[in-house]
Amino acid sequence: MALIDIKVPQLSESVAEATLLTWKKKPGEPVAQDEILIEIETDKVVLEVPAPEAGVMAQIVKNDGESVTSDEVIAKIDTEAKPQTSPSPVAPVKAAELAASAPTAVASAVASAAPSAGAAAAMPAAAKIMAEQGVNPSDVAGTGRGGRITKGDALQAAAAPKAQTTQASAPAAKPVAASQMPSLTIPALQPVEADLDLAAYTDRPEQRVPMSRLRARIAERLLQSQATNAILTTFNEVNMKPVIDMRNLYKDKFEKQHGVKLGFMSFFVRAAVHALRKFPLLNASIDGNDVVYHGYFDIGIAVGSPRGLVVPILRNVDQMSFADIEKAIADFGAKARDGKLTIEELTGGTFSISNGGVFGSMLSTPIINPPQSAILGIHATKDRPVVEDGQIVIRPMNYLAMSYDHRLIDGREAVLSLVAMKEALEDPARLLLDL
Repeated sequence: MALIDIKVPQLSESVAEATLLTWKKKPGEPVAQDEILIEIETDKVVLEVPAPEAGVMAQIVKNDGESVTSDEVIAKIDTEAKPQTSPSPVAPVKAAELAASAPTAVASAVASAAPSAGAAAAMPAAAKIMAEQGVNPSDVAGTGRGGRITKGDALQAAAAPKAQTTQASAPAAKPVAASQMPSLTIPALQPVEADLDLAAYTDRPEQRVPMSRLRARIAERLLQSQATNAILTTFNEVNMKPVIDMRNLYKDKFEKQHGVKLGFMSFFVRAAVHALRKFPLLNASIDGNDVVYHGYFDIGIAVGSPRGLVVPILRNVDQMSFADIEKAIADFGAKARDGKLTIEELTGGTFSISNGGVFGSMLSTPIINPPQSAILGIHATKDRPVVEDGQIVIRPMNYLAMSYDHRLIDGREAVLSLVAMKEALEDPARLLLDL
């Protein structure tokens, strides 16, 4: 027997511990070199742990959901053993405890949650839900990229049996199509559609699950921001017609030349850098009794992901072209969806931009991302009546919101910096000529 240890990857200094998600192998099963054995969730990213050598999974030291630290041994692989024809039914501790204390039906459901050979790959959150709810992955049709089972797929599959039981208990009620049945969401229930027959629902389902490390970290940082910053928000409106006209004029040539679409975020990012150069306090931060002025522009772009809000960093934005910015943002979006963002990509930043407009937001007061001192919120661009030269005209308007730490930034700097962004967007040639 030649055992080798499977260890937790080295975590960054800011990450004390992480959580094991779901083991993809059981003791006795064969393991190929570089095959992903488990994913580890930190408060920033999900890390994949590959097998360093081929062999057989000999022992699982740490079970699903347990907390681990850097370099901790979590499993062992025997590089000389041959796979068993009938793997030993060694279950994780938590599943065994559940089977011992719960009814036989529940224990059977937990056992049936193990993915079969023909099952589609599942996202970490989906795999966890299916294991907890006793859903067989081979019975779930994945709607994610490459047929992967998403969290929504798992929740829908988990809700389906309960929906059938509920209907059976109320035979006199009007039948409801399966596609209309509401499904559990985390942490609350989805709104019931107005045209559903509410008589068909006789129970009040609830589901309690622990916060992911990322969600807990988001909550901690937001509370920290509210408690330690004197947050104020100033607003302005921007006529987006000049930017829209420029984009429409060059978007086809831009995409052909650079291989990426010309969006609006690159204009907002460049406008933000334009303003930060004029008002360096917005690019600074407080460290104790000192003010730290940053001689570089690292802009955080808030991105929604299946795991929650993440803020990857565009570094040295002042040295990036429009094409560089668009490519980086597209790459961040893809990595956020697939859970591939690295800790380095989420660390640092001197200023942030949050785009609630992609979800239809008209106005918001964004919260500062500490230790930064300001954040720009942009919103949906809508045609609105405005007055120009004494005449009412229709223009595509966007409301900008600048939240800032009043301990460091006075209203003058905040308002004038937002005006500088407005002027740059309403005359985008300034962004190209650096005026």
